[in-house]
Amino acid sequence: MPSLVSIDRQDAHTVVTMDDGKVNKLSLDMFGELNAAFDDAVDRRLPVVLAGRDGIFSAGFDLNLLRGGGDDAMAMVHAGFELSYRMLSLPVPVVIACTGHAIAMGVFLLLSGDYRVGASGDFRIGANEVAIGITMPDFGLEICRQRLTPAAFHRAVINAEMFAPEDAVAAGFLDRTAAAADVMDVARGMANHLGALDVDVHTRTKLRARAGSLASIRAAIDGKTGTLVAR
Repeated sequence: MPSLVSIDRQDAHTVVTMDDGKVNKLSLDMFGELNAAFDDAVDRRLPVVLAGRDGIFSAGFDLNLLRGGGDDAMAMVHAGFELSYRMLSLPVPVVIACTGHAIAMGVFLLLSGDYRVGASGDFRIGANEVAIGITMPDFGLEICRQRLTPAAFHRAVINAEMFAPEDAVAAGFLDRTAAAADVMDVARGMANHLGALDVDVHTRTKLRARAGSLASIRAAIDGKTGTLVAR
């Protein structure tokens, strides 16, 4: 099977790119390759840039598997939530290059970065669970709560509102936008900036700042309250 994730090892950072040729659906295979790529970045003790293919960061979980239910669907959901938690606490800086649409679990990964650059354009960013008949899991609530403004939080998780990139900055999904042709260069530049910081001090401060959020997210995962429910 072709690789779903590529790793570009630069001197000052690592670029990890998701590309399944379609919408970068987040499957067990994708999560396995992403975790291996993060292992590599952590071993190098350098910042990581997580990107998608042109026009799409990720449209979220494999919906066919999710709607089919069963052990594989549960394993996929659990793997996604665990990866998001890992990114929030990763011992190297994480920069997101949101190269287009970011929806559902894709937006949860977006919210797990330390700095998030989004491509300007006709793209949608948001958590659409309610719109597709899924009760928002506690995990989703907690990860959205820790980054979004209070007003945007309610619009995003209860009303399933989608945000254009520029509006996503004001809402808290993104830190800034850049032209689609420039988004990778901006993300790489931020990774280089973060790489100039003391990586251990950055990590300790990140963990201290996010202690409450990480505890709430961990409780949601371990308590199985993060299970997606289609009803």
